Amino acid sequence: MGPWIVLFCSLFGVLHAQGGEQISIEDCCKDGRERGMLNEDCTALRLISESATCRIVQEQCCVTVLEDNMCTTGINMAKDQGACEMLFFTNTCDTKTTKTCCDCCLLGKAAQEHGLPCDHSLSLGYQCGLVSRACCMDGAPDNQTTAIATSNKENETSNDGSNVLSTESTEEVNQCKGKGNCAHQCVGNGTCSCFKGYKLKPDGKSCEDINECLLGASNCRGGERCINTEGSFRCQREVSCGTGYELTDSNNCKDIDECETATHNCALEFECQNTQGSFRCRPKVKCGAGYIQDALGNCIDINECVAQTGPCHSGQICINTVGSYTCKRNSINCGRGYHLNEDGTRCVDIDECKGPDGACSGHGCINLIGSFRCECATGYTFNSMSRVCEDINECRHYPGRLCAHKCENTLGSYKCSCTTGFKLSGDGRNCDDLNECETNPCSQECANVYGSYQCYCRRGYQLSDIDGMTCEDIDECALPTGGHICAYRCHNTPGSFHCTCPVNGYTLAPNGRSCHDVDECVTGTHTCAENQSCFNVQGGFRCLSFECPTNYRRVGETRCERLLCNESSECLAMPLRITYYHLTFPTNIPVFTNVFRMGPSHTVPGDDIQTAIIAGNEGGFFKTERVPTGGVMSVARLIDEPQDFELSLELRLRRYGTISTYLAKVLVFVTQEEPRVPYNPLLE
Repeated sequence: MGPWIVLFCSLFGVLHAQGGEQISIEDCCKDGRERGMLNEDCTALRLISESATCRIVQEQCCVTVLEDNMCTTGINMAKDQGACEMLFFTNTCDTKTTKTCCDCCLLGKAAQEHGLPCDHSLSLGYQCGLVSRACCMDGAPDNQTTAIATSNKENETSNDGSNVLSTESTEEVNQCKGKGNCAHQCVGNGTCSCFKGYKLKPDGKSCEDINECLLGASNCRGGERCINTEGSFRCQREVSCGTGYELTDSNNCKDIDECETATHNCALEFECQNTQGSFRCRPKVKCGAGYIQDALGNCIDINECVAQTGPCHSGQICINTVGSYTCKRNSINCGRGYHLNEDGTRCVDIDECKGPDGACSGHGCINLIGSFRCECATGYTFNSMSRVCEDINECRHYPGRLCAHKCENTLGSYKCSCTTGFKLSGDGRNCDDLNECETNPCSQECANVYGSYQCYCRRGYQLSDIDGMTCEDIDECALPTGGHICAYRCHNTPGSFHCTCPVNGYTLAPNGRSCHDVDECVTGTHTCAENQSCFNVQGGFRCLSFECPTNYRRVGETRCERLLCNESSECLAMPLRITYYHLTFPTNIPVFTNVFRMGPSHTVPGDDIQTAIIAGNEGGFFKTERVPTGGVMSVARLIDEPQDFELSLELRLRRYGTISTYLAKVLVFVTQEEPRVPYNPLLE
C-alpha cells in the first residue's frame, strides 16, 4: 500500500503546483462523474485544471459512470426480456459493455434455474463474475446495480478513502475476508452477500430487507394481503371469516365451537349442539309418543288423524285424542250444505237463508239445494270463495273518474270532497271555487283567486309577514329613505305622514315636503323701526341702519361722501367715499368662492389698484385678490356655522401720482342651509 500512497501524494503536489489553485483529484473525479451522468463525450471534456493528471482522472471517472449505466441497461434487459439478441446488430463500444453485462446476468439466471451454485469457479473476469453472482442470488435490480457500483467504488478508492488510479489491490479483496466486515456472509473473490430476504447496500458490506410485497415477489393467494416482515413476508386474509369462524395461523377459517367455549345463549333447560358456523339449543326434556316439541321445548299433541294417511281401517273414522287417537265405526257423513235429519237416517238440505240476519248479513239471500246465493246490494260484490258480500272500493276501481278532487270510499258507496279553497258543487262530484273574501279574512282588502285568496293593503300600509292577512302601518319616516322625504322634519301618521318646517322663517311648500324661506320684508311681518331698513336672510331678516361719520354727508340709501378738506393732510387721508353693502349666503359654500368685487368705475393706463380687508376678518374667513379691474373678496376658510361679519374693505387707487382711497362696509350674513328634499323618483 506504500507505493500507492506515495503516488497519490506526488500527484496531489503536482496538481497544486501547476494549477495555481487548490484542485484535488477528488474534485477532478467528481467533475468527470457529473459529466458522465449527463452523457457527455468523455474524450472531449472541459478541463478544470491544466494538469494532465486531472484530465486523466476526469476522463476515467466519466467513462466509469457511462460503463455503469450501460451495464445496468444490459442487466435490466436480461431480466425483462431474457435475451440479448437485439444487441447483435450493433458492434460499438457502448453496446459491447451492455451486451457483456446482459450475457453475464443470463449466466447467473441460468445457474439459478438449474440449481447450480452461484459462486462458480469460471474465469469470467471480475465485473462479469459480480454481475452473474448478483443475478443468480436474487435477481433484484437493486442488487445488480449495487454489485456494479461496489466494483466501481473498489476501483476508485483505497482502504483509507483517498482517490487512487489503481483498479484493484490485494488489500481491497481481503476487506471482505477480514473479521466483521460483511454484515451477513462473505463469498469468494472477496465480496459480501446477504441472507435470503435481504439485499446488499451500496457500501458492499451492509444488508437491508427486501420488500417482497413492493416487488411483487410474494406468493399470496387471491383475497390475501401481503405484509412485509424483516427478511421475509406473510400473507393475511383481507376478508374476515364471518360470524362463527376464526382465522387460524395457517390463514384458514375454522369453525368456533360455541358449546365448548361457552359463548352460546341456550337457557338452562336446553343443551347446546354445535353446527358449522353456529349452534343449536336442544331441549333437555324429550316428549313422549304422540307429541311434538316446539322451539321453546313445549310438548304439543300430534293430530294423527291429519298427520298420518288413514290411521284407521276402511269403514272407520279417526278421532284425535291427547297424545293419541281412536278409531270408531263410520256413520253417515253429510256434505257441505246438508245435515242429518232428526232420525239420523239421511241428509237433508240446510236452508242457510233462515235466521234473523241470514247467511248474507242483510243482503238478499236465495237458498239453493246444498248451497245458497247472495243478492248483494248496490256497491257490493259477491265473493264466491268466502260466500259473503264485500264492499266495492269505487275510488280504487275508477280512479280520477268519480270525483274532481278527492274520493273517499264508504260502505256500499263513496263520497267526494274538495281541497282547500274549493267547495263541493251541487252534483256532489265536481268542485267550485270558494270565495273566501265573503268571510272577510283580510284586515283591509281581499282579492279572490282560483282556489285561494290574496290580501293586500291600501297605500301607506304593508302586509304582515306573520299571518299574511293583517295590514300594518308603514312608518315612512323610519324607512332607509325616510330622512329624505321631508326637507326638515317628518311625522308619521296611520297610513301616511306629514312634513313640518322650522317655526320661524319658513313655510311649507305646496308639495308638502319642501320648506320655503319667508321674506318678512315683503310680507311686512318684520319688526324693524321706521328709521331702519329690512334685509331678508334665509330663515329670518335683519334690521339695518347706518349714519355717515363726521366730515361725510349721506348720498343715497347706502353711500357717504367726504366733505371738502381745505388742504388738511389728515382729511385728505380719509376715504373719498364710504359705501354700505349687504350680503347673505348659506353655510358650507366652497372655499375660494368670490362673494364681492370692488373697483373704479373706469380705468386708465397706469392705474395702480390695491384692495385689502382692514377690519372684521379676525377669523381669517375671507381674503382679497387683485384683478385687472380692481379686487375681489373670496371665502378663505369653510364657514360651517351661521354667523354675521362686518367687514371693512379698502381700495387704494394711484392715478397720475395721486392716491385716492375708497371704503366698502360689507355686512355678511351667513345663514343655515335651506332645508331641501333630494330628488326621489319613488315619491313622484
